[in-house]
Amino acid sequence: MKKNLLCIGAILIVAVFIITACGKADKSAAELAVNTATEAISAAKTEIGKIAPDEVASLETALASAKEKLDKGDYKAALTEAQGLVTKVNEVVAAAKAKKDAVIDKVDLTKQWKDLSQGLPKMMSALQSRVDILSKSKKLPGDLTAEKFAEVKTELASAKEDWTKAQESFKSGNMPDAISSAKAVKEKAVKAMETLGMKVPAAAKS
Repeated sequence: MKKNLLCIGAILIVAVFIITACGKADKSAAELAVNTATEAISAAKTEIGKIAPDEVASLETALASAKEKLDKGDYKAALTEAQGLVTKVNEVVAAAKAKKDAVIDKVDLTKQWKDLSQGLPKMMSALQSRVDILSKSKKLPGDLTAEKFAEVKTELASAKEDWTKAQESFKSGNMPDAISSAKAVKEKAVKAMETLGMKVPAAAKS
């Protein structure tokens, strides 16, 4: 896609240069402008036709208008419209690319949320269970001091708060914030599990 977009960009740059150099709205300049716009729109259609069909259709309609004026001998109007189209194509392609990137980002965030929302509750539950057992124990394991255990309980409480925030953000449609809060939960849960000597799920290590 990048290669083709660069081709479109090259067409636009050459077109603007040549059309400006012509200076006069004569037949040859108008024909050059219309032909350049036609090539640019054709390339854009190949690249963004599926993700921005309405925008491409609008460009084609405008191109038809410029061609009609060219056929009728209104070269100045044809040149002006074609020049505007050359610029418009670049704008439409850039907007469509941004739209496509946004869709890709959304899909990626959705997958991240799915993975986190499946694994984190299990980690939190396992942590809480371990903390409950150790809290009832008369003696902590040799490598776990009272201070470290207190830190674990603090981390767990904080992780629960972050998880609540993550779920609220998800429900409100704020996926970036949901992912950010969920990742904070994962970091705290992993740290707490390691402190307690628990096995950290492989998926949580990435």
